[in-house]
Amino acid sequence: MSLPSLFALALALAMDAFAVAVATGVHLGSVTGRQIFRLCFHFGLFQALMPVAGWFLGLTVRDVIEEWDHWAAFALLTFIGVHMLREAVSHNSEGREAKPRPAADPTRGLSLLMLSVATSIDALAVGLSFSLLNMAPWFPAVVIGVVCCALSALGLGLGTILTRAALLGRRAELAGGLTLLAIGFKILCDHGALGL
Repeated sequence: MSLPSLFALALALAMDAFAVAVATGVHLGSVTGRQIFRLCFHFGLFQALMPVAGWFLGLTVRDVIEEWDHWAAFALLTFIGVHMLREAVSHNSEGREAKPRPAADPTRGLSLLMLSVATSIDALAVGLSFSLLNMAPWFPAVVIGVVCCALSALGLGLGTILTRAALLGRRAELAGGLTLLAIGFKILCDHGALGL
């Protein structure tokens, strides 16, 4: 695979991570260096490890994985998206005078793990195709991980800028949750799981 083709593949694989990073930036409103590092490191790491894992799995379990990978990504993104929507609605229902609670941090704990897996499942299928082509996954995995890491940082920054520039407040958090749900449905549609 040529370097331009590999870079284009890495960009395509990183688009879900980029969109989730934008939604996370919108959700948080402002981000610290630690949050940026955690999200970008985990997204990039999972995006790099999944092609290697897919390559190792090879042909033996390809059909099984292709049957459920999109459902797993959908379930994880839906869980986080619904959580963000519930949090935004509960904040709005508290009224203006209520003391605001800090937003849950998607760059920590189980939320971070679920988002990392959900945004990198497509890379697992790419690793399976590498095994079909008898292509070593090591260099492509590094490129895919680095590109994902960079785009995730860009997405986080863009999300925080959108929140500040538009002063969207909790509406931005609603938009972030809806974005995650939309990505989940898009994954199902791309795999023909909804019959659309």
